[in-house]
Amino acid sequence: MHVLIVVNDHQQGKIWQQHLQEFCRKVDLVGGQDAAVAVLQRENVRVIVLDLSLAEGSAMAVADYASYRRPGAKVVSVTRDAVFADGSIFQHMPNACAFLPARMPPADLAAVVEHHGRAA
Repeated sequence: MHVLIVVNDHQQGKIWQQHLQEFCRKVDLVGGQDAAVAVLQRENVRVIVLDLSLAEGSAMAVADYASYRRPGAKVVSVTRDAVFADGSIFQHMPNACAFLPARMPPADLAAVVEHHGRAA
């Protein structure tokens, strides 16, 4: 399974990447929209762990591009904010499969990614 992590906090992303590498064939870590789109253009990504508060570009644009370029890819959205806490992320992002707090334990995030990646 190939996973793409798109997150502002590189340290947090590295922790997630280490946990995901235990069961994933490949895990790419990028910091913004342009780099995420570049990975999606060349790789068959199955799950995207997407920080909703990207400093570089738009998380919604990444999800939208993924739905066009990789329609089978699932998006696990993570946030540090209360944005979309009402669950409306699933209305705005049809490829979203989970909405999680960024502070959740990395092992729990890995379990969610594994579950949705196997179902994709």
